[in-house]
Amino acid sequence: MYYNKDDISMYYEKYGDGNKSIIILPGWGDTRKTFNFMINSLKDNYSVYIVDYPGFGKSIFPDKDLTIYDYANIIRDFIKNENINNPIIIAHSFGGRIATLISGYYKDKIDKLIMIDTAGIKSFKGPIKLLKQYIYKFLKKLNIFIPKRKRNLYLKKLIKIFGSSDYRNLNSNMYNSFKNIVNEDLKYYIKNIDTTTLIIWGKLDRDTPLRYGKYLHKKIRKSSYVVLAKAGHFSYLDYPTYTNKLISDFLLLK
Repeated sequence: MYYNKDDISMYYEKYGDGNKSIIILPGWGDTRKTFNFMINSLKDNYSVYIVDYPGFGKSIFPDKDLTIYDYANIIRDFIKNENINNPIIIAHSFGGRIATLISGYYKDKIDKLIMIDTAGIKSFKGPIKLLKQYIYKFLKKLNIFIPKRKRNLYLKKLIKIFGSSDYRNLNSNMYNSFKNIVNEDLKYYIKNIDTTTLIIWGKLDRDTPLRYGKYLHKKIRKSSYVVLAKAGHFSYLDYPTYTNKLISDFLLLK
């Protein structure tokens, strides 16, 4: 199914017909497909919605640059269009940026919030990260000395070595939007989240380090925090059964 408004056409799927609605917000570059196991555990008791953001999966990217506020408002408009009241939001990585704005900036009514290895905190770059960035920029400039037919391959290899997983998942027409998003620090809005929240984090996460999860737990008053010892950035895939149990137990809490 598609939600259409202006120049946005966003693909989504709905599972189940429960009275309570859950909206799953995937990570950047991710699609609904990695959440099948989670959806199957929820669809018998809830109405579960999952989206492909513009630019990913079956959703085409519009002919303009987007900000994180644009993405958040696309989801907010979608919620209103589907007459979803007081939903539960499950957000992974980039989806956490959207959930942070919906709950902490726009103050929309959210029943419960589940944040999994979420992004949105712009941290200080240490010496190792700065050195890595300097090396990448230097090697990128050397592209002019590479034969033209091999330049694209050279740049792809640099991105594979130095880029984050989100950056590696970019389409060529989305670079400016990605820059807009990662340069937006959402720390201020995190402390305004008043929704009962479950935070799940992979201890071995390198894209959104563990300290981000600790920060969220510290700033969100009504939060509980679970660290999965041997999980990485996709902790819900590393520990699928346990993650589903954590979510089910949390949703049953009054």
